[in-house]
Amino acid sequence: MSNRTKFYINGEWVEPTTSETIDVINPATEQSIGQVAMGGAADVDKAVAAAKAAFETFSQTTKEERIALLEAIVAKYVERMGDVAAAISEEMGAPLSLANKAQAPAGAGHFMTTIKVLKEYEFEEDIGTSHIIKEAAGVCGFITPWNWPINQIACKVAPAIAAGCTMVLKPSEVAPYNAILFAEILDAAGVPAGVFNLVNGDGPVVGGTLSAHPDVDMMSFTGSTRAGVEVAKNAAPTVKRVAQELGGKSANIILDDADFGKAIARDVFGLVTNSGQSCNAPTRMLVPMSRMDEAAAVAKAAAEKVKVGDPNAEDTMIGPVVSEVQYNKIQALIQAGIDEGARLETGGTGRPDGLNAGFYIKPTVFSHVTNDMTIAQEEIFGPVLTMIGYEDDEDAIRIANDTVYGLSGYISSENSDRAKNIARKIRTGNIHLNGAPADQNAPFGGYKQSGNGREWGRYGLEEFLETKAIMGYTPKS
Repeated sequence: MSNRTKFYINGEWVEPTTSETIDVINPATEQSIGQVAMGGAADVDKAVAAAKAAFETFSQTTKEERIALLEAIVAKYVERMGDVAAAISEEMGAPLSLANKAQAPAGAGHFMTTIKVLKEYEFEEDIGTSHIIKEAAGVCGFITPWNWPINQIACKVAPAIAAGCTMVLKPSEVAPYNAILFAEILDAAGVPAGVFNLVNGDGPVVGGTLSAHPDVDMMSFTGSTRAGVEVAKNAAPTVKRVAQELGGKSANIILDDADFGKAIARDVFGLVTNSGQSCNAPTRMLVPMSRMDEAAAVAKAAAEKVKVGDPNAEDTMIGPVVSEVQYNKIQALIQAGIDEGARLETGGTGRPDGLNAGFYIKPTVFSHVTNDMTIAQEEIFGPVLTMIGYEDDEDAIRIANDTVYGLSGYISSENSDRAKNIARKIRTGNIHLNGAPADQNAPFGGYKQSGNGREWGRYGLEEFLETKAIMGYTPKS
């Protein structure tokens, strides 16, 4: 890939203003697979200037023109879907099967959903004697993570283009190559110069400069709550809009009338998907206290069926976690669970048997956890399940809400009315009933320290729109 040490600014691949690069590490081998350039403030300034200039004309394009552009992007994306999947697997460790079936297709999915939304969306309406217009928010800065990298890029870029915004993307420097491929796709699709710009780099320099930039009208950030706070602080002096999709510690309530064998095994496999590196993973499993041992046995058996190994092997279910930093953090949290008295049912510290290199984690299950333990409160971001007992429905709701996060929740029950009633009382942005999958048409986002704003579908488009009222307007007869 010839563009790995370049940036995409104003429709061209350009040399960075700095000479600094960092290695991109394959987490399965712990070996470098290449370098990526680390940008500086001057690179951000150039990219923002390009986006600002492009906004003058792109914001005035018609809905039909933007639909055609999104359709061209989908066509080029599909052509390179395999390349995107391979890059994601190599740089962040997802099994190639997951990269091909979920990671890469998620990007195309957001574009196709956005096209459907845009075709049906009305940007103008009359209210009394006023004419209300929804128009592009302006120049947008995007900072995206490494765990579902192309998904998080696409669910920002697609609605931003649909709204008529221009943008500058800073992807994760840990897994940047899929973003470079994405820029190549947009270039091949004919995205006008300056509409989409890519600058690689770290959070403090590139992310901080972008967040604070006076010519950036909106920031959209996905990542840790800690980093999201810094984005908001940097953005505050210019009073720009900030949308944040942050951490999670989602409760998964298994009600006493659920099929334990089916629901618990299903949700263990759901938790460990992507090596547990999903902000909405069902990490806190709440089960009736009186049935804790029964539930733990099901979870233990399911976790021990998870095949950890080489991302390229066909039978691999989960690969490594993304980096040594992440590996060490997870190891420390597993040890904290042991030290604080949770019962270790399976897994634990160290690599799985037979894996002597790579950042592999044993699928781990803790039972008899209390909600004040470290592993019940901190986002682990690994294949680690904590099982917490509850006394009745109200106790389960109390425990579920006893967290600073509020991204997702999960409820399993044979009684849909009971499950829906509990769902209304959980303070989260998303609730999955009986294993229901995510829906790209539905809004995605959180309460509390899981962030603000919503992505995906119509709600995602509206994040990139400003509302203007023209008073005294005389509608056409």
